[in-house]
Amino acid sequence: MNTFECILTEKRDDGIGVIQLNRPDKLNALSLQPMVELVEAFEGFDNDSDVRCIVIHGNKKAFAAGADITEMADATAIDMLSRDQFTRWERIRKIKTPTIAAVSGFALGGGCELTMICDMIVASDTARFGQPEIKIGVMPGAGGTQRLTRAVGKARAMEMVLTGDMISATEAYEAGLVNKVVPVNVYFEEAISLAKRVATMPPVSAKLAKESVLKAFDTTIESGMEFERKNFYLLFATEDSKEGMQAFVEKRKPEWKGK
Repeated sequence: MNTFECILTEKRDDGIGVIQLNRPDKLNALSLQPMVELVEAFEGFDNDSDVRCIVIHGNKKAFAAGADITEMADATAIDMLSRDQFTRWERIRKIKTPTIAAVSGFALGGGCELTMICDMIVASDTARFGQPEIKIGVMPGAGGTQRLTRAVGKARAMEMVLTGDMISATEAYEAGLVNKVVPVNVYFEEAISLAKRVATMPPVSAKLAKESVLKAFDTTIESGMEFERKNFYLLFATEDSKEGMQAFVEKRKPEWKGK
């Protein structure tokens, strides 16, 4: 992996790629530079066949406390349109490898939206989620009105978006936004533990299963079922499907090849 200025990366021996937001003095605010680096890191891991799950985290104080407002304060509508900054968010959304956000402290604005692009979220009991953009005269623009509504429902999403109020990790869990809430001193380890479980699964199956779950958000049930079936049938062309079934019959642990 490349050397970055705003993030740290690690490729572990257990099939996990780790990305850490590393701007503690800015509470990991998502300015242009870290977003450019995040896309490169995510896509680098996604193109590495040895990486079977990606974990992104910040630090105990903040996952990411929103965008860097100084970059937008004097921008015009044409400036924002020309920057087309959300194209980078779409590239992250299209990552095929399963992704997990390990969240502690503030996940606000773009930080909250970045967690929701990920497939699963492990939160510390100190985590706080929110979309406070309305408090500076704008609104969420990287999926906050869409993914949040799908995750927690219209009423809760409306309250968060229209007041800018934060919710606690426990409230986020109860609303269905996060997978689990754990003590702050083990939140990263819990995310890695979950990632290890995913990484032990056949990688082609994991990618197609992820793709199929995400399809449920942008299509009808009929189209989604058709999409699911095609991916199901497609997996019968893989060596791993034959290995998995044979291992089951022989009562042994399968050895995945990712083919």
